[in-house]
Amino acid sequence: MDRHTLARRSALAVAVAAALAAQAPVALAQQSAPGASDELEQVVVTGTRVQNRSVLETVAPVDVVSAETLGNVGTPELNQSLSIALPSYNFPRPGLADGTDTIRPATLRGLAPDQTLVLVNSKRRHAASLVNVNGTVGRGSSAVDLNTIPSSIVRSIEVLRDGASAQYGSDAIAGVINVRLRDNRDGGDITATYGARITSYTTANPAAPANANWTAPGLSTRSATDGGTATLSAWKGFSLGERGFLTAAVEFKNQQRTERDGLDTRQQYPLVGTAFDPREQTIDRYNAWYGEPEMLQKTVFVNAGYDFTDDVKGYGWVSYQDRDARSAGFFRRALQDQNIVSIYPDGYLPLIAPNVKDVSAAAGVTWKLAGWDMDTSVVYGKNKMDFTIENTLNRSIGPTSKTEFDAGGFDYDQLVFNFSGVHGFDVGLASPLNVAAGVEARRESYSIRAGEPDSYRNGGVLLASGLPAPSGAQVFPGFRPSNAVDESRNAVGAYVDVETNLTEKLLASAAVRAEHYSDFGDSVAGKLALRYDFTPAFALRGAVQNGFRAPSLQQQFFTTTSTNFINVAGVGQVPFEITTFPATDPVAAALGAKPLDAEKSLNFSIGAVARFDRATLTVDAYRIKITDRIVLSENLTAANVRAYLTSLGFVGIGGGRFFINGVDTTTDGIDVVLNVPFDFGAAGELDLTLVGNHNKTSVDKLPTTNQLSALNPAPVLFARVNVLTFERGTPKDKFAAQLGWKRDRFGATLRATRYGEVLSPATSNLVADDVILKPKTLVDLEARFEFTDAIKAAVGAENLFDTYPSRTPVSVNTSGNTPFSNYSAFGRSGRFVYGRVTYSF
Repeated sequence: MDRHTLARRSALAVAVAAALAAQAPVALAQQSAPGASDELEQVVVTGTRVQNRSVLETVAPVDVVSAETLGNVGTPELNQSLSIALPSYNFPRPGLADGTDTIRPATLRGLAPDQTLVLVNSKRRHAASLVNVNGTVGRGSSAVDLNTIPSSIVRSIEVLRDGASAQYGSDAIAGVINVRLRDNRDGGDITATYGARITSYTTANPAAPANANWTAPGLSTRSATDGGTATLSAWKGFSLGERGFLTAAVEFKNQQRTERDGLDTRQQYPLVGTAFDPREQTIDRYNAWYGEPEMLQKTVFVNAGYDFTDDVKGYGWVSYQDRDARSAGFFRRALQDQNIVSIYPDGYLPLIAPNVKDVSAAAGVTWKLAGWDMDTSVVYGKNKMDFTIENTLNRSIGPTSKTEFDAGGFDYDQLVFNFSGVHGFDVGLASPLNVAAGVEARRESYSIRAGEPDSYRNGGVLLASGLPAPSGAQVFPGFRPSNAVDESRNAVGAYVDVETNLTEKLLASAAVRAEHYSDFGDSVAGKLALRYDFTPAFALRGAVQNGFRAPSLQQQFFTTTSTNFINVAGVGQVPFEITTFPATDPVAAALGAKPLDAEKSLNFSIGAVARFDRATLTVDAYRIKITDRIVLSENLTAANVRAYLTSLGFVGIGGGRFFINGVDTTTDGIDVVLNVPFDFGAAGELDLTLVGNHNKTSVDKLPTTNQLSALNPAPVLFARVNVLTFERGTPKDKFAAQLGWKRDRFGATLRATRYGEVLSPATSNLVADDVILKPKTLVDLEARFEFTDAIKAAVGAENLFDTYPSRTPVSVNTSGNTPFSNYSAFGRSGRFVYGRVTYSF
């Protein structure tokens, strides 16, 4: 979309909003009711540092997701709740993707997961230690895991759908998610939820081998009841004397697996002479685990505050989560070289069982000083992920191999110090000039721990072909001592943020922020935003800003090594060590890698706000141009790459990949949110919300290096699959309608969400193998009843009509194990039926 097209669409959207604003007071006056939508005028703290700014008075779009909204879902996790509440927020649920099965990334406005900043009580939240290196949406990113925060501690979530690097620093290119914690002095509730997948799905099955004596129909339908998930959560408010509060929340979650694989029609056993093994007739050909992981999760979160005086107030929080998860890799058949028959006579399904521990702690104080509202705080967070690999073996050790390995792991931590002040100055304008200024210092560290030797070593046992066997545990070789790292960096930033009404109708906001990083250098970001209220019912707003995202330590220093077999002319399959190299590693540098630099963005937005009594409409168009995006390169294993490395003295290295700057993109889109409350008297109150998003990303530039460009043919650093993932890997549009009804003790929610077309690009790089995921609509329904003021119950179904994404054809799903694409914006687990009981006190 060029700038003229964006301007035309923005002008049309604003014109429509203006026309509706002119007509709506008459059309909707009889449909609105006082109190029907109290949250519309909720005061927000995200995107503005002016006190008492309501959600409809901001210069940029801010969505507020309430605790009630978060609670009225069947799967109480923040990422899932936000994906059904926000127009441009998507939460795909990949499988067979190693650690990404456990820590799943989400996207805002079609950008990378790490291009959205996450705050807790307006303080920066630490990222997960996992970097997504598999072929999923969000490949190459390391983002905050929102599911480490239990829904029961959340008062509301504010989502700023606009760039805000000048206000908040690195990562806020797509927007900002601010989780606001409960601050209750009393009250509480206990909620028990249980649900399961009750579903039926149809898969396309590959043909069996010629002359096979087992049958495989073209389509198979399988019914399942699985994925049972029990969640017990509670929160309680306590008073700390007369002037303080402490709100504690706990959550226990036990989630069982789902399996959405198809029939594996391949030959499983070696031939007996010239005939198929009789066991081919009896083996269970649903042998994969492609779906939701098993998970046992325990979380504690405590938020507290104390007013020492009327002017001096302390605050802080602590959290801890322990998550044990288990998911699978691809099935190893009995006849494959990766198997040892004496250990697994029928083949085996290797399991990846990570343990994630996440902790955070914060302490701060606010006070008044010469008319300034001061705030200082220290916030610490750490995320650690350790891998145990189960039901597997190290093929190179032979029949004495263990079947369970400690494969090592990694951790990331962050310590942030903030000091800021806000003051309103009377300078003769229509409102005081609100000035906010502050400094922030941050220390981050990242380390990788090696696994036990058997998880990565080569025991020397050869394959039947006479070639060396691959090193390490099948499905996930352990981190080697050569992969171990322990790195850190410091960053210091300062900002000034001003906001005022230049006239009664014109609101202006400006911010500038400068930061210095000890690794890559300096960055400066600025923002200017304006809002003009033509009438109390209609306003236009717009902003222009530049932003940045610093390269994460995970991207700079993640490294792992595995053995790949590569066909060598005249020799056959030869094992080579393939490594994900840090960009500063000598091998990566020889291929042209350079120390990573910050991503840079330029954001433009224009929008309209229309109020119709208590109904509202917001329309916001945006353009986000990002240069030097950090991406994970392709695996560079071509013969000329290996020869080039050998010529430089890097012997025995089969190639590898590394992170690199150099992808430029342009994202254009528009968000629409309409909320209309109704009062039907004795029939109850109804709240209608319609949201929509259209989003398009184009890749404008690809990375190259002089060293690789000199080779013939020159390897491609960022190939077709990854380009198409950026451009078409998330829905090009998303529309949702939600009806919330309440009458006396009864309530219900009906929601329909339409996910637009997505392209699942073929790893074969053949256009014919690309899979178009057609638009799909999911319907959710929940009914609620209050037995008493203290006891409430709900039953519901998410994906009521058991909708699945488009099937993957057998030409791509050759094993039968992956009948649906990981690119599906809503996963592929089918209908979820649940019940919930809440006791309030």
